[in-house]
Amino acid sequence: MSERTLLVFGTDPEPRLDRLTGRVRIVTSDEQSLPELLPTADALLVWDFTSDAVRAAWPGGGPRPGWVHTASAGVDRLLCPELAGSDTVVTNARGVFEQPIAEYVAGLVIAMAKDFPGSWELQRQRRWKHRETMRVAGSRAVVVGSGPIGRAIGRTLMALGVGTDLVGRTEREDDPEFGRVHGSAALDGLLPSADWVVCAAPLTDATRGMFHASVFGRMKPSARFINVGRGPMVVEKDLVDALLARTIGGAALDVFEEEPLPADSRIWDVPGLLVSPHMSGDTIGWRNALAEQFMDNFDRWAAGEPLLNVVDKRLGYVPVA
Repeated sequence: MSERTLLVFGTDPEPRLDRLTGRVRIVTSDEQSLPELLPTADALLVWDFTSDAVRAAWPGGGPRPGWVHTASAGVDRLLCPELAGSDTVVTNARGVFEQPIAEYVAGLVIAMAKDFPGSWELQRQRRWKHRETMRVAGSRAVVVGSGPIGRAIGRTLMALGVGTDLVGRTEREDDPEFGRVHGSAALDGLLPSADWVVCAAPLTDATRGMFHASVFGRMKPSARFINVGRGPMVVEKDLVDALLARTIGGAALDVFEEEPLPADSRIWDVPGLLVSPHMSGDTIGWRNALAEQFMDNFDRWAAGEPLLNVVDKRLGYVPVA
C-alpha cells in the first residue's frame, strides 16, 4: 500500500503534529498551491480556517481528499456544493472552544451589567462618579444556538443565576439540562423578556441575517445583544441603528461581516458597543489543543475507525445527539 498524504492548508503558526512523523507524508500548502495539491491528498487539515480558499479550490470531479478536518467549530467558510455533495467526510473542532466561549460570554454579561467600560472611562478621566449597576442573578437570557457552544453558554449563565432559554432549529421537550429547547419560531415571543440575547448558532442559509431591525425592535430598551456566532448572522446596519436610537441597551460583537474589521468602520465608534477581534474561544494553548484533537482523530482514520465530530454537510454542523 502506497504512503498516504496529509495536506495541511495554512502554517502560520505551523501545527505541532509530532505524533504523525513517519506515519504519513505531510505536505503544506498556501492559497496559491492549494488547487494543485488538493487532488493529490488523502486527507486535508484546514489549519487556516479564516480563509475561503478550500471552498474556492475544491475539485468538482476526479481525485480529492476522502477526509477534511477543519480546526474550527464552524464550517461555513469551507463547505461548497461540490464538497457538500461528495463522499468526503468533514470533521470539525467541536470540544475545544465551547467552555472558553461560554466564559467569554459570561465575562461580557458581568462587564456590561456592572458597567466596567464606564468605570474604565471614568478612571481615564480621573472622575469619581458613583453609579448603581444591574444584578446578574435573576436576569434572563435567550441563547440562540442549541449546539455544544450554546449549551455551554447556557450552563455557565445559569451558574450565575441567569434564567436561560435555549433556542434551536427545532423544539425539543424534556431536555435534561434546560427542560426544553425552544424552536426558532419561538424566538419572537422570548425576546421581550430577555435581558441578554446571545447569538451562538452556526451560519447556515437559515440563520444568515436572522438578527435584523424587527428582532432588535422586539427587545426591551435595557437588553443587551452578544454575538459569538458568525458575523453575517447580524445585519450590522440594523444593530448600529438600534444602538444609536437607544432602542436596546448595548451590544458586544466578537464576529463581523468583514474580518478584520476595517479601521474606518463606523462600528468602532458606536456608543454602547464592545468590539473584540474574533477571540472569544482562543485561550492560551488553544492551537496545541486543536493539533492534539486532530491527531487523535487521525489515529482513528488510520485504523479505519469511525471519526469523531462528523459534520452533517446538509445541515452545516455536527448534530447533537
